[in-house]
Amino acid sequence: MSPMRVLYLDCFSGISGDMTVGALCDLGIKPSAFEWELSKLEIGDFHAHWERKIRQNIEGVKFSIHEGATHTHDQDEAQEEHHHHDHDHHNHGHEHEHESHSSHESHEHEHDCAHEHPHEEHSHEHHSHESHDHGHEHHHHDEHADERGFREIRTLIQESDLSDFVKKHAVGIFERIARAEGKIHGMKPEEVTFHEVGALDSIADIVLACVGIELLKVDKVVVSPLVEGHGWIESAHGRFPVPAPATLEILAGIPLASLDEPYEFITPTGAAIVAEFAESFGPMPAMRVEKIGYGVGTRVTPGRPNVLRAVLGDAAGAGDVFERDTITRVETNIDDLSPEIVGAVTEQLLKEGALDVFLTPIQMKKNRPGLQLTVLCEESAVGKVAELIFRQTTSFGVRMDRVERLKLARSFETVQTQYGPVTVKIGALGNETVQVSPEFESCKALSEKTGVPIRTIYDAAVKGRG
Repeated sequence: MSPMRVLYLDCFSGISGDMTVGALCDLGIKPSAFEWELSKLEIGDFHAHWERKIRQNIEGVKFSIHEGATHTHDQDEAQEEHHHHDHDHHNHGHEHEHESHSSHESHEHEHDCAHEHPHEEHSHEHHSHESHDHGHEHHHHDEHADERGFREIRTLIQESDLSDFVKKHAVGIFERIARAEGKIHGMKPEEVTFHEVGALDSIADIVLACVGIELLKVDKVVVSPLVEGHGWIESAHGRFPVPAPATLEILAGIPLASLDEPYEFITPTGAAIVAEFAESFGPMPAMRVEKIGYGVGTRVTPGRPNVLRAVLGDAAGAGDVFERDTITRVETNIDDLSPEIVGAVTEQLLKEGALDVFLTPIQMKKNRPGLQLTVLCEESAVGKVAELIFRQTTSFGVRMDRVERLKLARSFETVQTQYGPVTVKIGALGNETVQVSPEFESCKALSEKTGVPIRTIYDAAVKGRG
């Protein structure tokens, strides 16, 4: 059995898109590899920066990108300041860079830090990419250049030469942001027009985060418990509380704690990357650490180093032959609901992403017979599961706790029987196969086609796997 590569994102200072890309670069991906993949999008000329910077004695990669021809370093600093102060929240998507609640103080602090570390490397690379089919050109003097709709971005990604993996997850991340913005502003996701999240830097952050995870051959992403600051965000259209509305909406169902620090630590893009890729949340799993990378945020936050730590390792090399993950158990007691509705709710929960749903007979208060509805799901599905229970049952509340699972390594094979092919799930403990389980739907379909009893086909598949 090949080792499982695990990426652990340690978000002790939150997470943003550019910090994610910087951390993945620091794990060993060359900037040229990132830029080659980004050139597959019809986005015109772009100028990328990959700089070694230090935050409270921790060095990592600061990633930023701009449209147009090569800039001087001073121009890029000014451009970066402009991007990170122009927060547009009106009706649509937005991206916030990590910055101090006091912009002036943090700006001075960052320049002081730069003077203290004159050895910092600066790699400025320019890539010229001509638009062939659509002729899209984006200029900074055009006030609408950074506005793109969800439909436009989805088409831009899907019609590119990016891999299927990158296309799927990049569109998924943008869709999460569009759904959140649409819900907040009373719009359909397809109608959402992004402002800052539609800009080149945010498109690059999202696409390159997906590229990095694919290039590192990551099998599983685990994320630390998320933390967010407090206070208010100043934007062109007013003041918004921290967490930003879109960030909080995207993180529904995901563990989130508030810190007594006046900063925004999690951006909408960072939240959507986490929601898209994280299989579980908690402490770093047992793993043999291979590499550690740091992605540097824009601002200097006095209370903690403003960096994202990414740890890449081999779970199978940690001496544990089991696969591990953490899931959420959601439970509620029901004593006044029709059995037909209970059955329908069970089916809906499984369609909404529940890993398992089961009912346990219980005796409730006043000796009334009832049912305990138990749902096992990923952290990211808790919000949808709870909402469905509240809407479709008579429950007034649910209980939740997180449980750790030990699992056999799972794979699927097609077994040829005398009746036809059957899909079989294989459970392995290390290099040893310990479970062989034909998939019921595969057996059922073959039974309907041939008229052979399901049990007969099931037994033939087990014997065929041998």
